[in-house]
Amino acid sequence: MELEKDIEHIRQSLDKADKIQEELDRRVFHLKTLYDVSKDIYSSTDTQAILRSFLLMSMGNFGALDAMITLVHLPEKAIQHTVFVGLGSHDRSRLENWSLAAVLRQPCTCELTHCEFMTEELPEQAKLAVSFRMDEDFAGLYALGPKIIGDPYNENDRELLVTLLNNLVIALKNARSFEEIKQLNADLAAKNAQLQASLRKVELLESIKDNLSKFVPVTVTRMIEKSPAGAMPESRRRDLTVLFLDIEGYTKLCQKLGSRETNAIIEKHFSLFMDAIYENNGDVNETAGDGLMVLFQDEDERTNALQAARTALAIRQQALEICNECDSLYRPLDINMGINSGIALVGAAKFDSYTGSRWTYTARGNITNIAARVGAQATHGGIYLTKSTAHRIQDAYELTSVGTLELKNLSEPVEVFSL
Repeated sequence: MELEKDIEHIRQSLDKADKIQEELDRRVFHLKTLYDVSKDIYSSTDTQAILRSFLLMSMGNFGALDAMITLVHLPEKAIQHTVFVGLGSHDRSRLENWSLAAVLRQPCTCELTHCEFMTEELPEQAKLAVSFRMDEDFAGLYALGPKIIGDPYNENDRELLVTLLNNLVIALKNARSFEEIKQLNADLAAKNAQLQASLRKVELLESIKDNLSKFVPVTVTRMIEKSPAGAMPESRRRDLTVLFLDIEGYTKLCQKLGSRETNAIIEKHFSLFMDAIYENNGDVNETAGDGLMVLFQDEDERTNALQAARTALAIRQQALEICNECDSLYRPLDINMGINSGIALVGAAKFDSYTGSRWTYTARGNITNIAARVGAQATHGGIYLTKSTAHRIQDAYELTSVGTLELKNLSEPVEVFSL
């Protein structure tokens, strides 16, 4: 009796071991299938290629000759990708319509890889069909034809299929992420190209601006920057100080040295003079071969007069120092200057003709005429000031009265001081 019990116990243990081994073999098969399919579908980033690889690999594992897979874009209610192998080759349109309707009938779900086996009547060619959900926008349907050996699909097949479809969804999402990154890179490259083109334009404009600044007064440049569309503000009356600079004996210097060498000397002097002018907020308004007209337009009337005086003294000192660098000069050039302060009409003026329009920027009025006439009276590097300028700077500099001078084209004499 005890022997029979032992034999029965052994038989039950062997049956249990067989079932465990069978389950183990099944799981090993599932894992091997999952590995083989995953290795194939994860090697591509093209959606159509992933679907085809998945279809062929899964058909081999299930032993089916026919299969199809469809990917549907839900917002548009349209098929985005379809792959057929055997199944539906003679009736593709009808099967596509069936698969689209089947996918759209499935309930919405928040699960990333939700699968639903078709319970309604399947087309004659399909023996197993399951829908799967990727996300809010995409869902799909997978259908298999009959097995080669004629056996029906069982629960093990369904379990394996769900596992494989979950893996497919991950591969498809990876591919879509890759495509999105690739598109973002392409967009970034396009924007970078646009940025580079814009930077080149900015560099070109900066180059043009730098070159124009050599010919255009700083005040005009600032006006253009404030009004890029080209609307120039109207001229207005304002207080300023005007400095006229002239090189004494310029004509004789040209005759003695020649125009080329004289021009080199003048450029060397004027280059240094520009530093003194800009350091004191002066604006070169007009140039001639041997002279400059400089405007000082600080809001404080005393400040603009002091700036003009400092500029004039710096120019005179630089003329003395630069003589040592010019071998052609036996003595420093005499830079005569005249300074006047007061109210002038300052701004842009437009001149129209049949050839087009031309703008100019200057200070107009008696103040500029007097500054030019006073400068013409100075000799041997003198700096002459009118009474209006002298009054503004007399506390800062020692001035010497030159007297009252009769100036060309002026009805009344002008009191002049030397700086």
